[in-house]
Amino acid sequence: MTAHVRTLRLPSRLLGRDKGVNVVLPGGYSEHGAAHRVLYLLHGYGGGKDTWLVNTRLLDLLCDSRTLVVLPQSGRRWFVNDHAGLRYEDHFVQELVPAVDERFHTLAHRSGRAVGGFSMGGATALFLGLRHPGLFGAVASLAGAFEAPRRIGDPYAAFRGEPGFAMPTVDSHERVWGPPGSETRHRYDPYRLIGRTGAHPPPALHLDIGTADHDRMLAMNHRVRDALRERGHDVEYHERPGGHDWSYVDRALPAALDFVERRLSGRPSERTAAAHERV
Repeated sequence: MTAHVRTLRLPSRLLGRDKGVNVVLPGGYSEHGAAHRVLYLLHGYGGGKDTWLVNTRLLDLLCDSRTLVVLPQSGRRWFVNDHAGLRYEDHFVQELVPAVDERFHTLAHRSGRAVGGFSMGGATALFLGLRHPGLFGAVASLAGAFEAPRRIGDPYAAFRGEPGFAMPTVDSHERVWGPPGSETRHRYDPYRLIGRTGAHPPPALHLDIGTADHDRMLAMNHRVRDALRERGHDVEYHERPGGHDWSYVDRALPAALDFVERRLSGRPSERTAAAHERV
């Protein structure tokens, strides 16, 4: 069976424009029988709806799957309601998710829905999962840039000359988050979100990062992991060889997809392979 891609253009009243989105229908997709679980997979900074398709084996990994994967795009913006007034979070929750459930044979319930991503996308996946536990039953973050709302200045200045380096400058960062102390930064502060309680149980969480990632990224992933565990969240944490790049992501993706399938299907947790070291 072969996975294949459908490209949609969805009109967005909240963003005031049409938005392109790729929907990957897995090899096991059918309009009949049991509904399909859905993973919304968010790209890193500067990416688009094709980024996962170009840089990973996603299509091959979905050949024998029943998980439908949605690939939206935000470019250099985040799927948050940002300081500049762009309502990407509202678009995601109020427009994109309902549109996917309307057009495809999905399990339209938190028990069948997950959100994940890399770097910018990995952090946003956690933010959305914690802010909307009634929508998402699982979150899979790869090298999540969780402390972006707390960033001050340019901690990556020394790396700006490296080929392929993709972290926002101070101006680009503050376009989204505003200056230190802004309401937007407060709203998405990860440690504030971790402490929230509500009517729904929090999603199951998968955090993964490469051992050769930036020291700052490793440290914030450790801090977020520890804060989540201290508050009793269900967290699977992994480290594996790799840096902050798509080669690492491609190696980490199978474990993330397996996590989503296990947690949304109700299968008991399985022992992770030795190559996916659990810390």
